[in-house]
Amino acid sequence: MFFPARLTAFILIILLLFFMADTPFMEAYVTAVKQGKDIPAWAHADEDELLRKQIQAEAPKRFIPPIDARVDRVWKLIPGLNGREVDIEATIKETKKQKRNRPIRWVYRQVKPAVPMEELGAHPIYRGNEQKKAVALMVNVAWGTEYLPKMLQILRQENVKATFFLDGSWLKQNPDMARRIVKEGHEIGNHAYSHPMMSQLTPERMNEEISKTNQLIEKTLGVKSRWFGPPAGDFNQRVVAVAAAHGMHTVLWTVDTVDWRKSVSPAMMVNKVKEAMGPGHLLLTHPTDRTVEALPLILRTMKEKGCRWLTVGRLLSSERLETIE
Repeated sequence: MFFPARLTAFILIILLLFFMADTPFMEAYVTAVKQGKDIPAWAHADEDELLRKQIQAEAPKRFIPPIDARVDRVWKLIPGLNGREVDIEATIKETKKQKRNRPIRWVYRQVKPAVPMEELGAHPIYRGNEQKKAVALMVNVAWGTEYLPKMLQILRQENVKATFFLDGSWLKQNPDMARRIVKEGHEIGNHAYSHPMMSQLTPERMNEEISKTNQLIEKTLGVKSRWFGPPAGDFNQRVVAVAAAHGMHTVLWTVDTVDWRKSVSPAMMVNKVKEAMGPGHLLLTHPTDRTVEALPLILRTMKEKGCRWLTVGRLLSSERLETIE
């Protein structure tokens, strides 16, 4: 009279094995049995517990430690880079969303460096962290608007956000174009007010050049700039200190297209990017006809190298790009 009960239990076991057959847990169980390995006690627990144990066992191998910001002898201030650790609960949740043949969907949370860039004092910045597979496009704007609409169109088509360093006197004369730049999601930097050689100014004039443009940016565009790009790349430590007093970092560049020279062709600009640009680099451009012609290939070249285009702010942050895989 116990036969029906035993038969029912047998059928239930068969059904359970059928539904678990396509899961990584059953595959792992079968592989362990074939290899003659001991099966831990938790292997017989329910699937959720199996998943949790598997993720907890693998998580330490996927930990990446953060990288502290540092002051390099050549490149000066280099931002740090967040590390990562597995978010156990989020990983379980993402993995369980898949119904069959579900590989683990690893979700990470970021681990901040012990030494952030802000704690290292006032130094110029020439590049981002070399371990960050991203680059940034800097556009210094101090004259005209002729080529800006085409540049914006290309950036929109390529889904790239850039950082436009605006000369204050240009902004005063071209507020509508500046608003368009912001509306399209680009970042704004400060390029002084009258395009002077900053290192040759008195501290009072340095302060005026930076603060006047900052005030105009906030009043006209409703944003606050964190980045100061000295005209012609001319600066000294006093300039860096004055910018820092305004809560700003002084940003130079890693690679210069020199697109303001008429002797520089679009092909030369693209070749320079191919040969010199790498992860963490800042590329300097201006709104010229040569830049417009070269820009699509420049953007695609770095994408083909496996680098994402970010704003200066995102590139120089310690943000790690990947959060799920």
